Parts: sequence; structure tokens; C-alpha cells
Amino acid sequence: MTRPAERRPIVVGLDPDPGHRMALAWAVDEADRRRLPLRLVHVEGVPTGGYRGSAVPPSWEAWNEALHKAGQQVLEEAAAFAAARCPRLEVDALLAEGDPVWVLREQSRGAAAVVLGSRHLNRKQKVFGRHGVALPLMAHTRCPVVVVPEPEHITQDPAYFVVGVDGSEHSATAVDVAFEEAALRGAELRALLVWEPAAPRVFDEYEPQQECRRLLSEIVAGRRARFPEVDLRHEVVLGHPVEVLTDASAHALGLVVGTRGRGGFTGMLLGSVSQGVLRHAACPVIAVPTPE
Repeated sequence: MTRPAERRPIVVGLDPDPGHRMALAWAVDEADRRRLPLRLVHVEGVPTGGYRGSAVPPSWEAWNEALHKAGQQVLEEAAAFAAARCPRLEVDALLAEGDPVWVLREQSRGAAAVVLGSRHLNRKQKVFGRHGVALPLMAHTRCPVVVVPEPEHITQDPAYFVVGVDGSEHSATAVDVAFEEAALRGAELRALLVWEPAAPRVFDEYEPQQECRRLLSEIVAGRRARFPEVDLRHEVVLGHPVEVLTDASAHALGLVVGTRGRGGFTGMLLGSVSQGVLRHAACPVIAVPTPE
């Protein structure tokens, strides 16, 4: 995600509910593994109407002060959680007003990664509507966006990561991040190129599949030399990309995908896959943009 000398922070967007700490825990552990600082971000929004009946709404100033006080408490509780989990971690905090997408997008400019929880992404209107944060953030982010589900999912031993490959520059960057993550955790890596034929013609599938295998081997070859400690498995799989990647990552430590991109063959589309896996994957999803 970043070179150690850059010391770019891991940024985590906080859930105000102290009972939902999976994203914060993931961010704390990631910052500790990479020896990077952690930045806690809480976006308090702005005062809005919501009183009914004869209730007298407070003044704008009083309401804003209440939001600010609640936001400070969220940050203090998160900082205490981080300190208890990793006392040596360098932590700073930001309380902001406004649109969470805009705030986190600006924070992504100097971040190693932005981490979010997915408690609010289990319904279609939350993912694609105005309340969704992950997808619009992924469209404009300058760094990987990590979406961590609630509650914690069950991983498998030996531990592994899954990365989706489509032959584009976007997926090549995702492969780099996947190797880093696997190496940091001593985990295996499963690189999958999912091929979805344009038409069900069995007799003309051999040559495209062979080309897919060649492409997949070339993409992982250089990275494999850089990370010899990572046990790599790569495979071309026939099927729908979202279904295949979701199934393969059911008990993974994480699923890594590019945020957009298209390979040279029909069906090798990964950009739209990032949206699908956000809705269906049970493990953390790491969406990686191509660096400018």
C-alpha cells in the first residue's frame, strides 16, 4: 500500500456505535503491522430537523454543540480502544463536519489506506443510495479502500488472501497489494482470473482459456520473485466473477480487487465486480485504484 519511509497513515472512518469495532480493529492491526500511524476520523454531519409533535427543537448552536460533544466522545473511545489493543501505536484524531465521502476522499490523498465498516452496506439502498459511503469513495479515492464487515467472519487455516485478476493495469496493482498483505500475515495467496464466455460454445473455449492462463502467469511471475515467502496458487475459473470471487473468499483474511478495469477478453470485467463483492463478500474487501 505504501513504502515504510513515506509514513502515510492508515485512516479509519469511525462508526459511532461502540459495539461495532471490526473496522477499527482491522485498521489498528494494519497500522501496527506496517509500522504506520493511525488516523481516527469521525464525521459528525450537520444539524438537521427531526423533532415531531409539540417538541421544541433546540437552537442550531445548541444542536451543533451536542453533535460536537458526541463526536469528541466517539474519538476518545476509539483512541482508548486503539491504545489498549496496541499501546505503541501512533494515533491522531480528526473531528469533521459535512459529507463523509468528501472528508474521507480528502484524507485519502495522503493515506496508505482508508478503512470503513460495512454494517450499513447490507441493503441495496444503503450501498447505492445517498447514504452509501464506500462506493462513491472508491470512485475517487487516491489509495486502497478497505471495507470490513460486521460481525467478524470465520477464517480458515492455513490463512489466505484472494485477489481477482482481469489482465488490466488496475488488477495488476491489486495483485501488488495482495502480495503485500499475504506476506505481512504469513498467509497464502490465491490469484483468480475469472473467465465468463460471451456465448456457450464449448469448441472455441480452449484457445481463450489458454491465453487467460498465460496472462495470469505473467502477472504473478514478477511479484512471486519479490515475495518468495508467499505460497501462491493461481487459477483460471469459468463462471461469474462476483460469484466465483465471493465463494473463493468465504473464509479468507481478505479479498483484493481493482476498482475498475477491463481485460482483453469478453467476460474479464473486474471494475463492476468491486461493487458486487462489497454486497456479498463476508470477509474484508480491499479495493485498489490504479496510481495516477
